[in-house]
Amino acid sequence: MGSKNKLKRFKQNETFENVIQPTREEVFSNSKNLKGNWKKNFFKNDKPLVLELGCGKGEYSVNLARKYPDTNFLGIDIKGARFWRGAKTALEEKLDNVGFLRTQIELIDLLFEENEVDEIWITFPDPQIKYKRTKHRLTNEDFLNKYRKVLKPNGFVHLKTDSEFMHGYTLGLLHGLDENIDYAHHDVYGNSQAPKEVTSIQTFYEQQYLEENKKITYIRFKFR
Repeated sequence: MGSKNKLKRFKQNETFENVIQPTREEVFSNSKNLKGNWKKNFFKNDKPLVLELGCGKGEYSVNLARKYPDTNFLGIDIKGARFWRGAKTALEEKLDNVGFLRTQIELIDLLFEENEVDEIWITFPDPQIKYKRTKHRLTNEDFLNKYRKVLKPNGFVHLKTDSEFMHGYTLGLLHGLDENIDYAHHDVYGNSQAPKEVTSIQTFYEQQYLEENKKITYIRFKFR
C-alpha cells in the first residue's frame, strides 16, 4: 500500500464514529473514560463485549457482528490503515455493534476493567517464531495474564491460526499452566465437530491458505 493511500485512510479513520485512536498518554490516564465504560460510552448499550486482537482488515470482527447482532465486537490493531476496510464496511452496512481500536495489544489491561470483556478472539497472529521475538507472541504467559485480568470468569479465548508452531506452543503452555482447554484441533475444517463460528467465517488470507491445502488450527480455552 502506498504512503498516500495510508495517509488517506488514517485521515478517514479520524472521521469514522466506529473508530477510536487514543494516544499512549490518553490510555495511561484513561482521559477518554473508556476503561470500564466501553458498553456505555462507546457502544451505547449493555450487550456482551468481545475483542478481536490483531484484527488486521477487520474481516472477522465484521462477520461476527453480522452473525451475532446482540453482541458488541471490538477489533484491535496498531495498524489503522488495515482495519480501515472493516470500519468502512461496518459504517456502510450500519452495523452499530462493531468498532475498532487502534492501540498496542500489550496495553489491553489499561484499556479494559477487570471482568469487562466476555470473550477474546486471536485470529491468525504473527507466530513470532524466533526465540528473541517470544515477548511479542500473543499467547505468551504475560499476554495470557492480561487476558485473564480483563475477561469475565469462564470467558473463552479463541485462537485460530494457520501456524502449527503457534498452535503447538499455545497448547503446550496451556497444559503446563493447567488451564481449561475446551476444544483443540490441528485441522478445524477436517473435523465435523468444529464450532460453526470457526468454520463459517473466513478471512481473505484464510481462503488462500485453504486453497493451498494449508491446515487451519483452532483452540478454545478458559482460565481456571
